[in-house]
Amino acid sequence: MTTSHTFSRFDQDLSRLRGTIITMSELVRQQFGRAIEVFCLDQLDGLALVEADERKVNAMHLEIDELCQVTIARHQPTAVDLRELVSALHNGQDLERIGDEAKKIARRSSRLQAHIERSLFPLQAIAAMGARVEKMLEHTTTAMIQMDSALAAQVGPLDLEVNRQRNAVVEQLIAKMAVNREAIPSLLALVFVTHSIERVGDHAKSLAESVIHVVEGIDIRHRRPLADPSSKDTPLAIH
Repeated sequence: MTTSHTFSRFDQDLSRLRGTIITMSELVRQQFGRAIEVFCLDQLDGLALVEADERKVNAMHLEIDELCQVTIARHQPTAVDLRELVSALHNGQDLERIGDEAKKIARRSSRLQAHIERSLFPLQAIAAMGARVEKMLEHTTTAMIQMDSALAAQVGPLDLEVNRQRNAVVEQLIAKMAVNREAIPSLLALVFVTHSIERVGDHAKSLAESVIHVVEGIDIRHRRPLADPSSKDTPLAIH
């Protein structure tokens, strides 16, 4: 009777933690999508929604930390259960940072509108980059829900593509700076927007690596990346 009750309580705590992480993951996907809309579609009213999402994301980050600490202290889990709880702590941090980057994108985009002609925006390229990162976030969320390491493994190659896109966009922006010197401050701000999008991809990759770690028991962080001649700082690919 006592053992059954203990395991039941642990399952309830773990289920609550998983549900909170999934809800937070879906929220940051929404927040990132809104930030891209602020930039690409000139929807400045979306900034307030992105910032409102940020407050929710921060609150959920604190909730996840507390849930992990309480669950570890209460049940003293081992093996795969402990691995999942440690991964949950990392996941909460990655998700919170995605929210931070989304807020940066939206805020910088809103400030740019009054200082730069939209014809100088490489909109199509940045939109394509944002769409690929949104796909990464979709994959990681589904992989976390289903504990699907095979789906999580698809995120690494997408991250390589995002880095290549980032490099191409930055090259375009530098070229525009050479012939539009008065627009250099605004074009430089666009470089930071592009880097924020790329950083969201990095955090999505980190979330996918956590899924693989929990499911397979293999920590693949910091492994040698695939050769990528187009990038000097190619991120690791997941296999």
